[in-house]
Amino acid sequence: MENNSKSRIHKQDQNKVKVPDIGVSLSKEKDIDNPLESIHILFDGFINASVKAIESRDPTTSGHSSRVATLTIALAETLHQLNTGRFSAVRFSADQLSEIRYASLLHDFGKIGVRERVLVKSKKLYPEEQQALKDRLRLIRTMLELEASKKQLSYFLDESREKALVKYEKNKSALVEILEELDDYLKFIVSANEPTVLAEEGFEKLQKIAQRTFQPPSGETICYLTQHELDSLSVPKGSLNEQDRKEIESHVTHTFNFLNIIPWSENLKRVPEIAHAHHEKLSGSGYPRELTEDEIPLESKMMTIADIYDALTAWDRPYKKAMTSEHALNILGFEAKDKHLDQDLLDIFINAKLYRLLERPK
Repeated sequence: MENNSKSRIHKQDQNKVKVPDIGVSLSKEKDIDNPLESIHILFDGFINASVKAIESRDPTTSGHSSRVATLTIALAETLHQLNTGRFSAVRFSADQLSEIRYASLLHDFGKIGVRERVLVKSKKLYPEEQQALKDRLRLIRTMLELEASKKQLSYFLDESREKALVKYEKNKSALVEILEELDDYLKFIVSANEPTVLAEEGFEKLQKIAQRTFQPPSGETICYLTQHELDSLSVPKGSLNEQDRKEIESHVTHTFNFLNIIPWSENLKRVPEIAHAHHEKLSGSGYPRELTEDEIPLESKMMTIADIYDALTAWDRPYKKAMTSEHALNILGFEAKDKHLDQDLLDIFINAKLYRLLERPK
């Protein structure tokens, strides 16, 4: 797609290209008495409101959109100044930079169409699901204790004292063992519910727990774990099960559909297209359209690097620790080797030290 991008690039001296301000608002120094400038101010206000709406749905990613715009614009500006290499012919006009900026700011706008509980899900089970599981295991514990008490009482009613005491001690010892096992299961489940990497033996233990059942004297058999709970807790990394992941991924399609409704001017008409492709991978394994390397817009490839880097290093997310720049860049390197990212763009991003634009405030 670089060739397509080049055909759209306005051929002008790089020194004449003015990069727009990177902040969310561009309207501070505009002439409000100029009708055209007034329209620009109004549109910038709409963009501001849209970004705030996104962040209100998912407060844990507050500032993400603006930071992605900062990095993407910086990478575009760097490409614009290159005179050698693969991107030496790439030049961006001021309008194209505005197009990139708007697409970056609004790339997650579709999260408005995703349920809030999915956006802010911090553990593998939702709070009410975890509580229901705990209550079930506690109920099983209570019924086991009650059943044991009834048996122990029957020993003293039906047997001699000596025999009753022997059976009582044996039953008590067996109950203690069962209850300790149940407590161990509950402790492990609470641990497995965290969005950390689940070890191989963890899957085996979850399967073992799921196979356990309790048969009360009357009523249906009670399973220690439901199939849904087993599937959710078995997620190898992160907090999203398959259903949650598909819903989160749908935000890209929502973004495109929402942005496509806006009557963009001719110089900004590619904003929906650029935002739509920010989760595509060069290998064709991305979403939502599984585009391949030549089908992904150059602007989207730049935004993908910015998006992943900020997600890895963000310091304001309560459910995970921020990665260091070095660690995040290493991960981006692995992504590039797997043909998920453009290696040349990543090299430029690293060599220009653009990641320093997001250094944590002290």
